[in-house]
Amino acid sequence: MPPKITVIGLGYLGATHAAAMAELGFEVLGLDVLPEKIDRLKRGETPIYEPGLDELLRRHVAGLPGSTGRLSFTDSPAEVAAFGDVHFVCVNTPQKPGEYACDMSYVDAAVDALAPHLSRPALVVGKSTVPVGSAARLASRLAELAPAGEAAELAWNPEFLREGFAVEDTLRPDRIVVGVTSERAETLLREVYATPLAAGTPFIVADLPTAELVKTAANAFLSTKISFINAMAEICEAADGDVVTLAEALGHDDRIGRKFLRAGIGFGGGCLPKDIRAFMARAGELGAAEALSFLREIDSINMRRRAAMVELTRETLGGSLLGKRVAVLGAAFKPDSDDVRDSPALNIAGQLHLQGAEITVYDPKGMENARQIFPTLRYAGSAAEAMRDAHAVLHLTEWREFRELDPAALGEIVAERQILDGRNALDPALWRKSGWTYRALGRPTA
Repeated sequence: MPPKITVIGLGYLGATHAAAMAELGFEVLGLDVLPEKIDRLKRGETPIYEPGLDELLRRHVAGLPGSTGRLSFTDSPAEVAAFGDVHFVCVNTPQKPGEYACDMSYVDAAVDALAPHLSRPALVVGKSTVPVGSAARLASRLAELAPAGEAAELAWNPEFLREGFAVEDTLRPDRIVVGVTSERAETLLREVYATPLAAGTPFIVADLPTAELVKTAANAFLSTKISFINAMAEICEAADGDVVTLAEALGHDDRIGRKFLRAGIGFGGGCLPKDIRAFMARAGELGAAEALSFLREIDSINMRRRAAMVELTRETLGGSLLGKRVAVLGAAFKPDSDDVRDSPALNIAGQLHLQGAEITVYDPKGMENARQIFPTLRYAGSAAEAMRDAHAVLHLTEWREFRELDPAALGEIVAERQILDGRNALDPALWRKSGWTYRALGRPTA
């Protein structure tokens, strides 16, 4: 009989994982402490925007017309313990306020709530991104609190989801990494992931610390690559080079590759910024701070790009932002997402607003979340509405909708035809053909 699956924490990661496990054929019970979130999920509505996730939920949530009924929800840890054989912990691990370190309180609370109800053998599987060493500590805590004792095992199975592609990444992952301490745990996880394994997905078995390190190391590497090309943009600005052409030339080298080599306003979101900071903090605790000292510069480069876009806007507007109308296209930290956590686009909009500019923001999916963080900004219902009478337009999130805008038509409604491409994703020739002044980071002569 296949194992029954539970998912603890139904945010971005958990909701996606729960729906995907149901799609793979398992009976799934999801748990969250927020009643309003559970109510939405029971209606087949996601708590976040993720392409394809609503459809996946409606296909499996119990009680919905035509669903398989394999996916249900609860707020009871006791019910979860009684139901499941494999319990996935998918709660958030944010950055501690005022510190670089990771806040483990949600993970700790999830284990403390579940463990006392585990009276039979069970496998608790961490998917949250945590500081290395956390799994060993949690395994001891689990065995201490669970009536089943050491029969309540802990494993670690890091997630590698890309927002905007999370459903695909869960159902057809590029690799599956499991940190285990027993053959039983490995066997159970091979059963859980039997479908992607049969399709050829690599299955990497590791110890607990290595499994924890895989996710943080991957995010550190991606952050480094992004900040490298943004550092090259700074050099191009000083030397009259073109970072887009430079990146294209570098990308043809198989040792380097093209991915994550687009210069712009840098990375944001709920993972990369806080994960590299937590990685640095943990390295310091382990006495290995020098090994990750380079990440401080990575973080610094990333934040400098935001300031550079603010200064480029000021320069474009004649040296002063006071009273200037600026349209900001984008609020989410990346396209195909409504996630505005540590969003470079929204951060830049806020900085410009604080320095006297009149900002109007438009984003296809991130408006509601943006309003909660910056309620004092103006928000428009379309790109054209945001751009009306603007002295400058900033392209800060590379939604496809923005790449398909008509520069000629929009040129008739702005006060001045000036566009600043913070993502190097627009066609300069197309905009200039319609009389726009086009500027971008790292391309002073483009």
